[in-house]
Amino acid sequence: MGAAKRAIILVLDGIGAGEMPDAGLYGDEGSNTLANTASKAGGLTMPTLSSMGLGNAVALSGKKAPGLDPAERPTASWGRMMEKSPGKDSTTGHWEMAGVVLKRAFPLYPEGFPDDVLDAFSSATGRGVLCNRPYSGTEVIKDFGDEHVRTGRFIVYTSGDSVFQIASHVDVVPLEELYEASRAARRILTGEHEVGRVIARPFKGGSGSYARIGEKRRDFAVEPPVPNLLSLVVDSGMDVTGCGKIDDLFANRNISVSRHVSGNRATMEALVQSLGEDRPGLVFANCVDFDMLYGHRNDIRGMASALEEVDGLIAGAMERMGADDLLIVTADHGNDPTTPSTDHSREMPFVLVWGKGHKPVPLGTRSTFADVGATAADWLGLRWDLPGTSMIGAERRALG
Repeated sequence: MGAAKRAIILVLDGIGAGEMPDAGLYGDEGSNTLANTASKAGGLTMPTLSSMGLGNAVALSGKKAPGLDPAERPTASWGRMMEKSPGKDSTTGHWEMAGVVLKRAFPLYPEGFPDDVLDAFSSATGRGVLCNRPYSGTEVIKDFGDEHVRTGRFIVYTSGDSVFQIASHVDVVPLEELYEASRAARRILTGEHEVGRVIARPFKGGSGSYARIGEKRRDFAVEPPVPNLLSLVVDSGMDVTGCGKIDDLFANRNISVSRHVSGNRATMEALVQSLGEDRPGLVFANCVDFDMLYGHRNDIRGMASALEEVDGLIAGAMERMGADDLLIVTADHGNDPTTPSTDHSREMPFVLVWGKGHKPVPLGTRSTFADVGATAADWLGLRWDLPGTSMIGAERRALG
């Protein structure tokens, strides 16, 4: 493998392709973000990913996705992936792709955080706490925004995921103070309370019209164990370029270049910019809007439109790729907008592996997300002793 090679991992955040066998343990029976969205939206038009084999991957779930018919001759290797780690959050999903399989899930707080955690947080920040229970991010500022403005207390809430979220108005709490409070929470939340992410959620506006400032959101994740895919790439002398929220998910560790942008279009633009640079190694990108804007709000039409838009943007990115580039498109969990839940869903994501000159083969159902990391490492010529098996190997066997 030549030193100029690049592996590109593109994660469509929350776009699952059918429930995991243990979905019932999470209350997610029947979830299938792609198939159910396509059905409820009256069909999806996604020529790029469909030609690569997206419909073939969805068909493995036993459900039909209108507009996503299986391709007769897919241009990419296609399949789905099981998640070995417990949980259904972005940190867990991305870490497993990088070769880190968790033995226990990050803790959840359906009844809110315990007093000792909140007392330590209040002491460290000098501000009290409002809410402290699972809540929609848009609804919590609507219901607690006025009291926050009046008292200066942080709005602390969680969700069905392992997150400690802190909301504050930019005119009440300066951004840097919010970020420092989030860092303090990250230091406090250790041991049994080591949540996957602390999230700073600034908002603006007046009473009755508060709005989150998505581009100023910051995630403070637990530091990932090493070695992992990112550390292996950096230790080999190559670069890791993160686009979107990748830096947040990996606690800014082993990332050579970070293009921290918000939104699907901005992330794809950052990806294309990265492809225009001569940086051998890994380009890791996350398109968050599917999850943040549509899945969590059960916005079926928004989800469908976003899928169709990104499909076109992927086509443009692929045009910039050369023979030394390998593209892996997948997801980190589900977030089915058609179910009553507004939380993530325990689903198998699709996986598509594409490169110019590659022979597409069926990949079946992979046993772990770590196959993504193993494949990227294989392509880059790196030794891989972590969980997972290279999907390039399936192609080699097909070639005989």
